[in-house]
Formats: sequence, C-alpha cells, structure tokens
Amino acid sequence: MKVLISTDIEGVAGVYHPEQTRQGNPEYERARLLMTQEANAAIAGAFDAGATEVLVNDSHGGFRNMPPDVLDPRARVVQGKPRYLSMVAGVEEGVQAVCMVGYHSRAQGRGILAHTINSFAFAGISLGGQELGEAGLYGALAGEYGAPVVMGSGDDVFIAENRPLFPHATFVETKKASGFSSGVSLSPEQSRRAIRAGVMEALAARAGAKPLVFEGPQTVTLRTQSTALADLFCQWPSLERVDGVTLRFTAPTVEAAVRTLNCCSAMSSMLR
Repeated sequence: MKVLISTDIEGVAGVYHPEQTRQGNPEYERARLLMTQEANAAIAGAFDAGATEVLVNDSHGGFRNMPPDVLDPRARVVQGKPRYLSMVAGVEEGVQAVCMVGYHSRAQGRGILAHTINSFAFAGISLGGQELGEAGLYGALAGEYGAPVVMGSGDDVFIAENRPLFPHATFVETKKASGFSSGVSLSPEQSRRAIRAGVMEALAARAGAKPLVFEGPQTVTLRTQSTALADLFCQWPSLERVDGVTLRFTAPTVEAAVRTLNCCSAMSSMLR
C-alpha cells in the first residue's frame, strides 16, 4: 500500500497567527517544527497500518518548510515549486490513499487562518457552482488519479466543510476556531497521538473510501480580492470577466483547473 501525506501548516495544533506561517521570524521556525512533527505522526500511523511506501508532500507556501533531516526517514519527501500537481504531487506514482494533515477552512470561511491557495489574491473558488477550499480542489485532483482522501486533520470548521465531500474519511480535530486568529487547541503531543491513530484507522477502513470525482469539463469561477487582480488575470484570453472581481473559465479536467489557478496565484505577485 502506497500512501501520500499532504501536509499544510494552518491546521496544525498551536498555530493561530499569520506570523507563524511566514518565513523569516522565530514564530515560523517553531511552527514549521510542529508541522513536521504532525507529518511524522501521520507517517508513523501509515506504517503502523501496513503501508509499504509513504510519500510526504510539503504543501505550504514555498513548499520547503519541513527540514528533511527531521522527517521520519522511512518516508520520501516531495518539496519545492513549481510542480504541476502542487499539494498532491506524488499521487501520480500510483498512490492508494491520501491523508491531508494540517489543513484549513476555505477562503472567507470561519476557520483559523482560512484561505484558498492565495490569501492575497483569491476570495473564493467554485467548480461547477460548488465552492471548494484546498482540500476539495486537491482531493478532486487526487480523484482524477484514482486516489481517495481517507483522512484529514485541522480545525472544526475545516472538518465541517469537508466531511460532505469525503464521507468515508476519518477526521481529526486539532483545534476549535473562535476567530480567524484564535481558537482552542490540543497540545502538540495530544494532536500527534490523535493523528497517528486517525491515519491507522483511516487506512484500515480505506476499502470503503471512494475517490472524489468531478466528471467532464469544469466551469471554474474565481472571485478575486480586488478589481486590480481581476484586471490582471483577465489578461489571459481564456478567462472571462463576470463582474468587477469575478472571472470564469472552462477547464477540461480538475488538473487543468488547478494548474490555471496556480498560474493566477503566481501572477498576483506583480501587484503585491
């Protein structure tokens, strides 16, 4: 059994503030180790459940947060960008199950540090009229490769948003949100124990999990954070302007949709 563990930082126990997610300060240096320790708990749970191979995907920001020498050496690590499959890179290697560790609520949700892909640029993303966060988008991308999401960890709002998308998945609540930068968290040790047990439980029950599949071409609606960003993105001829801050495009697959969105995210740096 080959398992992919995609690890973000905003849903990690003890992480509340944007400063903890941004390189160049002591708060981040501590948070990246908390992220790595939760990844290690998931790796251990996967091997406990009988995994023969584990890939761990560094899925936050610049995709080079977790010190490789601190990660469980039994796993292979996917780091660096750009990469076509982004937060689920590695799924193309024939993965049977995906675990999402440290994930968060979608943009303008009520979870801790809620956003979708790029908090500066994106106010909301919908596929076929259904608004999705990163878990939904990348879960659907993994689904195109036949891999189901079997486990997720993060705050209570993240879980409430994504349980309907992944009804057979095991969810681990690391903290409860009371605001964008506030909540009540498990201790890191409690969170790691719960994640390890959750991954074991999820992989033991994975036979009942089904990939999230969006059939056919996808109409993607992107709400931007400003009219200037919509102006910029619509320099791309295939993107249609809907209103001041909204644009739309059609993608043949979820992978094509995600790659287009990530290109827009990269373009947005022109306006920072």
